[in-house]
Amino acid sequence: MTPTPHAHTWHRAAALLLLLLLCVMLGVVPGRAEAQSAANSKFDHFKTGFPLSGAHVTQRCESCHTNGVFKGTPKDCQTCHTQGARQAKSNVVMPPTHIPTNSSTQGCDSCHGTQSFSNPRFSHTTGIPPGTACQTCHDGIRSQGKPGNHIATRASCDTCHTTRNWNGAKPDHSGFNASTNCASCHNGSAASGKGASHIPVSANCVSCHSVNGWKPTSWNHTQVMVSGTCSTCHSGSFPPADGKPGNHIPYQSLAGATITNCDSCHKGGFSSWNPGRFHANVNVVGQCASCHLTSAFGLTSKPNSPVHSGVTGNCESCHNTSGWAGAKVDHNQFNATTQCSNCHNGSAATGKPSTHIPVSANCYSCHSTTGWTPTKWNHAQVTVASACSTCHSGAFPPADGRPSNHIPYQSLAGAAITNCDTCHKNGYSSWNPGRFHANVSIVGQCASCHLTSAYGLTSKPNTATHSTVTGGCESCHNTSGWAGAKVDHSLFNASTQCATCHNGSTATGKPGTHIPVTANCYSCHSTTGWTPTKWNHTQVSVSNACSTCHSGAFPPADGRPSNHIPYQSLAGAAITNCDTCHKGGYSSWNPGRFHANVSIVGQCASCHLTSAYGLTSKPNTATHSTVTGGCESCHNASGWSNAKVPHNLFNATTQCASCHNGSSATGKPGSHIPVTANCYSCHNVTGWTPTKWNHTQVTVTNTCSTCHSGAFPPADGRPSNHIPYQSLAGTAITNCDSCHKSGYSSWNPGRFHANVSVVGQCSTCHLSAAYGLTSKPNNPVHTGVSSGCESCHKSTASWSNVVYTHAPTNAVGTGTCDNCHNNSTATGKPGNHIPIQVGTVKCDTCHKSQQAWATAVTTNHTAMSTQACKTCHTQAYAGWGATAKPNNHIPEVQLLNGVNMDCKACHTSTNSGGFGTSVMNHNNSMGGGSGWCYACHNAGTAYLGSMDRKSLTHQQRTGVTDCSQSGCHRPLGTKGSTYRNWD
Repeated sequence: MTPTPHAHTWHRAAALLLLLLLCVMLGVVPGRAEAQSAANSKFDHFKTGFPLSGAHVTQRCESCHTNGVFKGTPKDCQTCHTQGARQAKSNVVMPPTHIPTNSSTQGCDSCHGTQSFSNPRFSHTTGIPPGTACQTCHDGIRSQGKPGNHIATRASCDTCHTTRNWNGAKPDHSGFNASTNCASCHNGSAASGKGASHIPVSANCVSCHSVNGWKPTSWNHTQVMVSGTCSTCHSGSFPPADGKPGNHIPYQSLAGATITNCDSCHKGGFSSWNPGRFHANVNVVGQCASCHLTSAFGLTSKPNSPVHSGVTGNCESCHNTSGWAGAKVDHNQFNATTQCSNCHNGSAATGKPSTHIPVSANCYSCHSTTGWTPTKWNHAQVTVASACSTCHSGAFPPADGRPSNHIPYQSLAGAAITNCDTCHKNGYSSWNPGRFHANVSIVGQCASCHLTSAYGLTSKPNTATHSTVTGGCESCHNTSGWAGAKVDHSLFNASTQCATCHNGSTATGKPGTHIPVTANCYSCHSTTGWTPTKWNHTQVSVSNACSTCHSGAFPPADGRPSNHIPYQSLAGAAITNCDTCHKGGYSSWNPGRFHANVSIVGQCASCHLTSAYGLTSKPNTATHSTVTGGCESCHNASGWSNAKVPHNLFNATTQCASCHNGSSATGKPGSHIPVTANCYSCHNVTGWTPTKWNHTQVTVTNTCSTCHSGAFPPADGRPSNHIPYQSLAGTAITNCDSCHKSGYSSWNPGRFHANVSVVGQCSTCHLSAAYGLTSKPNNPVHTGVSSGCESCHKSTASWSNVVYTHAPTNAVGTGTCDNCHNNSTATGKPGNHIPIQVGTVKCDTCHKSQQAWATAVTTNHTAMSTQACKTCHTQAYAGWGATAKPNNHIPEVQLLNGVNMDCKACHTSTNSGGFGTSVMNHNNSMGGGSGWCYACHNAGTAYLGSMDRKSLTHQQRTGVTDCSQSGCHRPLGTKGSTYRNWD
């Protein structure tokens, strides 16, 4: 018999009842057994492969082993700790704000321990899905996000931070440059800013600091204007910018010192304050003692000397600002009462040298206040009578002592000589004449002084008469004179040395007018009388010695006549004596030949300028009328003919045409430009060419064609391709410089339109390239154009000022714009034009006006329907009127495959303002990672749109991960309608 289902049910019930009765009978309470904790169980849970630890130890067994089933109990965390999971009831579950993790490689226990979910050990290396941005978790909700004082940036967190710690962030400064506003972060709040001791400048940080560190800086005083503002930083408040030291000179107290700032004196650059030059840069009168009286200011100060002992100021009375040395003490007030030696003692100032004569007189007695020399010493300052040798001992030059050849008066018996002035009585200007015999009485002893010439006196002559004399001069002579001897000449002959006695002293000698010869008197004179003589130029050698006698001083030997050529004044004239030129014997001076015997350079005018010397002289002609010298510049010593005029001395005042007239010398040729200026204005003195002509020599304004006609080369005329201005109606052109105004070095640039007013007629010159001008280009626009340039080109200043008249075949709508507007023939699409990618889209699809590109522009979205909207609708093309996505646009990347979505997924209207009309396209986002609902709908978001925003926990506190999930809203939940209604 087959049991019915009811029978089976009854049997099970009966079995359970029987089991219960049995338990009661045995005293076993089932509820007690169920409440037993895992900790109290004697079962070794370790053997299951899931050892109990932490919070699991205190849990009841049935928390995991439900309905008494032990086998197959899950061991993974997610089964118990995920919202809606089978085992998750009453457990702590992963909150909706939990950071997204890589569930394929990371379980809960990768980060959390069994003691508590708090303080997880999270690994950024393996714990997050690939490609997850830091801010996905670090948004201030799931995890710590950017604080309010974070520096303004859109960079990803890991650009600066590491996964170890937020602190110690290293922003990448490598891309920063002078345009970076450093202070936007380095403001003392977001990042370290300028310290209180920073110099007060407003320059950008990068001007001085590098992106690698604050130090070292590149501050070099060029970052800001520092002229006249040194003390703004150098006040001592902004180290290391040092301020004025304590011992700085007190310039503020100086009257009239116009010092505006540190750099009034410190001009040696920025590397050092030294050298600071006060006197070189500041004009101040006196007041030296304000700085130099003491050494307090590190300057040259008053020395510790007697001269300065009583000085308390007025340094400038002796010193000047050029230097302390060479001080000029004002001696003007000093006089005979001044004790000079108070200062001039060899210490305070120069004193008497050791060679000074031994006198005690005041310095002022002999010396002046302007210098030690010359002195006023005149032997009147002290008593000198009978005291000569006190100074004249040879020890005190220039006071000379007794010379070595002084007469030996000490050896003379009876000579009463007490001092130098016994004999030397003729004053103090010279020792001579010293008179011994006139002042000293002595008997005999002549030979003591006169036997030799050692003492500079008349001595024994070297004659036969005196040959044996060794003394006793006084037996023949007396102190009145040596003369008086009577000699017998009858036995004298050619061997007799007449001059031994006839020397003008012993006997009559040669008179002052005797010719200067050394021949013995006997050669010319007889023993009976001086005249007549036998002189015939053979007695002595006269070669090269004529002027010795023929000087005019020894008649009858005549000298040079008054009209003799002045050869002495001629430089380089090697004339040793008269016979250099006069070679015709002794009977006559003529003929004398100068140029035949003497080589000389120039100086012709010394002899030939006049007829005074009986020579060929300057002729009376116009060429020579102003000549006062320099004959050799044209003539030479070979002859006066074939003169070559030297022009090197000629200048602007020289009237060249007086000679260069075509007769006296070469004149202007027929092809010379028609000017009246002096030749020197253009030509130089070494040759006619090259010339210095530079159009300043004569007035050339409005006279160009006078020379530039082609008739006066090298002055060129109008070239064959010159513009045909003569054929232009109404052109007021008076001469070349009506257009050519840029100087004389080149005709170019010649400016026609800038200087001449002309109406139309452009094609006369610009139709072809024949005149070297901008001509009609070879392009479709100009095909067929033969005149009327001015119909489009409205300015003579530029061809670019064009108002083009489009033909009907090129009207808007014909699609022909880009035939010309290709950036070659005419303006084409600029590089930053919105990216029209479809080749068939023509300019007039959007541009509806031919007056200007920006006039009547309406973007034709129909023609670009195949393009993605965000190709153009970015910030890059906002200037072209393309509305860009605002900063508070919903983050479409949070939608399923949102990164690939285009604007048109939601915004379906291309009309103006069409972005405001949209239908949200959720792109089949499911929520919970397959697109996140709460990314836009979470409370606190502020994206554009009127979407509802609520907290994830607005209905339940735990287990909520997203708006769309099991038990909540569709599509994963059961509430509302998908993407349209929440409930």
